Amino acid sequence: MTLRPILLFPDPILRKKTEEVQAFDSSLDRLVAEMSEAMYAAPGVGLAAPQIGDLRRVALVDVDPSGPKSLLHVLVNPRIVARAGAETDIEGCLSIPGFTERVERPLAVRVAAQRLSGEAFELEAEGFFARVLCHEIDHLEGILFIDHLRGLRRQLAMRKLGKLGYAREQLA
Repeated sequence: MTLRPILLFPDPILRKKTEEVQAFDSSLDRLVAEMSEAMYAAPGVGLAAPQIGDLRRVALVDVDPSGPKSLLHVLVNPRIVARAGAETDIEGCLSIPGFTERVERPLAVRVAAQRLSGEAFELEAEGFFARVLCHEIDHLEGILFIDHLRGLRRQLAMRKLGKLGYAREQLA
């Protein structure tokens, strides 16, 4: 299998909303295998299908990538169905390398999704795990973590991104 590259901001695919997965078949299995390979190679703790150029609603999360791969969570058609609390912490993104910023996210979430087989399930998460789930589900809506920045924090972040080589028109 050829390693699929992770798309980098400002690639327009990163801003597109994904489509619900209807076909739970070998093409979905292949997508998840390609995503997993790209995520672990990066290395990262999460990856959404748009980050490798696919607009199906699929996300992967493994908050302990140095551990056994059995900790990999495959989420097909995930939706956040409940959230509680709030926490601000540092976030980064494989699609915006070299940049991190403090972002507020729910402290806990419940996510409804489907397995590769199509079977529905719910997953509850807190802390860092909840943060990564929110980040990846945002990707499925065309939202990047920098979109959560407001006011002076956003202005400073945009200036820092500009110094990293991102043009102003890409940051609007």
